[in-house]
Amino acid sequence: MKKLMQRIDRFCILHPNFGISNLMLYIVIGNIIVWLFSIIDTTHLLQSYLAFSAEGIFTKGQIWRLATFALVPDTSGLWLLIALYFYYFIGSTLERQWGPGKFTIYYLMGVLLTVLYGTLVWLITGTDASLTATYINLSMFFAFATMFPDTVVLLFFIIPIKIKWLAFISAALFAASVISMFVHGYGLISLLPVVAILNYLLFCGDWLFDFLRPARVRQRKNTINFKKAAKEYNKAQAKKPYTRKCEVCGRTDTDYPDLEFRFCSRCAGYHCFCIDHINSHIHFTE
Repeated sequence: MKKLMQRIDRFCILHPNFGISNLMLYIVIGNIIVWLFSIIDTTHLLQSYLAFSAEGIFTKGQIWRLATFALVPDTSGLWLLIALYFYYFIGSTLERQWGPGKFTIYYLMGVLLTVLYGTLVWLITGTDASLTATYINLSMFFAFATMFPDTVVLLFFIIPIKIKWLAFISAALFAASVISMFVHGYGLISLLPVVAILNYLLFCGDWLFDFLRPARVRQRKNTINFKKAAKEYNKAQAKKPYTRKCEVCGRTDTDYPDLEFRFCSRCAGYHCFCIDHINSHIHFTE
């Protein structure tokens, strides 16, 4: 996972124009437009035309359904507006932290995993799975909670609560819903929520596993002799044409003399990162 994330980070650095800026804004606006049309058209014709249908895609060439299902809301009214506002908040925050390129890859990977599994279900059972962006957005929420666990939000606009506790509650409800679907005989459909959030494990798995370790273990793993490590690091760097190099994107102080570099105290070892990745990299554990 760590190497995959490093490749994605390097790709985004080398292709700065890749990605969709304000992606969540477009998704939110699309959901609102579809919802407003559903109020006018009680037959929900537009929703059915945009919803995922493997049969429609592969037998009728309706390829737009591969993406437009993410614009079909699974609720309505005030709850929809609250959910969209919340997802816009966490999505735009992740985009600022990761950059448009990496956030676009994250969201589209969730869409791709969902579509692939929905297609697999259709091929095996002959039944179209009812796909929405619910679990894709949930994976985005889990990523936000992993990166910013101490952020405080107002539950029901009244009760202040840290986002990590909301994530724990959501994870418990998520696991319960998956088990319930499996017990009630949903078969392959019951695994769809798990597949839809695999992008979270790919992007944030290392952070999650590090967070779940006991505090004393994390402290022991991350405790190093910085004086000795710095001496060894500087000795190794003396033979190279640069002094500092980011472990994520590979930029050096020779190529980018105005770029700020820092060392991470949470990584096991002596590892250097540029200012863009000092707070968003996956920590070295060995």
